[in-house]
Amino acid sequence: MNDRTKLLMGLSLSVFSLFCFFSCSDDSDSDLVGNWVRRSDFGGPVRGDASCIVIGRKAYVIGGYNGRQRLNDIWEYSIDLGYWTQKADFPGTARNSSFAFASENKGYYGTGFDGVNYYNDFWEFDPDNNQWTQKADFPGVARHGATAFYLDGIGYAGTGFNTNYYMDFYKYDPTTDQWETSGSIQGTKRAFATNFIINNKAYIVGGLNNGAYPSDFWMFDPDTQTWEQKAQISDKTDSDFDDDYTTITRLNTVSFVINGLGYLATGETGGLNSYTWEYNPITDRWTERTSFEGSARTAAAGFAIDNRGFVLTGRGSTTTTSLYFDDMWEFKPRDEYNEYD
Repeated sequence: MNDRTKLLMGLSLSVFSLFCFFSCSDDSDSDLVGNWVRRSDFGGPVRGDASCIVIGRKAYVIGGYNGRQRLNDIWEYSIDLGYWTQKADFPGTARNSSFAFASENKGYYGTGFDGVNYYNDFWEFDPDNNQWTQKADFPGVARHGATAFYLDGIGYAGTGFNTNYYMDFYKYDPTTDQWETSGSIQGTKRAFATNFIINNKAYIVGGLNNGAYPSDFWMFDPDTQTWEQKAQISDKTDSDFDDDYTTITRLNTVSFVINGLGYLATGETGGLNSYTWEYNPITDRWTERTSFEGSARTAAAGFAIDNRGFVLTGRGSTTTTSLYFDDMWEFKPRDEYNEYD
């Protein structure tokens, strides 16, 4: 082998080594943790904009819209048995984008939109007796796209939209069937936000306001009845921690909690958003996880039982005349991605 051949071979090996170093290193650094596994389909018809609650070890999906009509059915999922059962239909007007929360043994469902009218009626569902009872009306303006949660024996509901965006909040005592004003969320008015509960604190994130996607992120403490702003969910500082916060903001997203960490999946930000993010309340930081592996969607439903998080139903575009879904997926945040499961 002459010197010229040796030189060419050496250069080729050097270029190949550099290519492997940069490409392989980048791929390794960009690998995301988490795996989505498809489970048995939702038992009811396809839909989006449904409400979802958990009572004990069962999840309930209520109402929604299938592109042709609003729905008033309710379906119960047993995490132990792994199947769905239809329960007594909601007796009020069929609707979508209602708020819902659950106490220890009852479900609560209110407001919403039927395509023409906004509502402020409020109902209780008793799963043991499979019965609905109308309760005191939600005291705020009729609306849809509100968010709600339950802490220390009290239900809270607020934000939303009819012809305006709202930031007001109200609290409900199931023992007296009475509402009263609660402190409004601070920052931006919004609709179609989501919330999750960690360590008896409620975190409100996402939504829509005047065509923009709010990046302010708030925590509610029921002990002090105050709101505390957390780190914003977009690149708003000179620090490095939020440089990659480019895909967290969204509306109509799903949230759930697994082992003390909050998760966001699906939704829309102009277009459909399949990015999955994990929130750590101790560090007040977000980490991207493996994107949702089902068809991209918005207005899905989600829940967690026994530290198992699920996403189901939804619609396949940002308009209401679109493909609707009835599949269900489980997210395993510490598993490696597996494209074949």
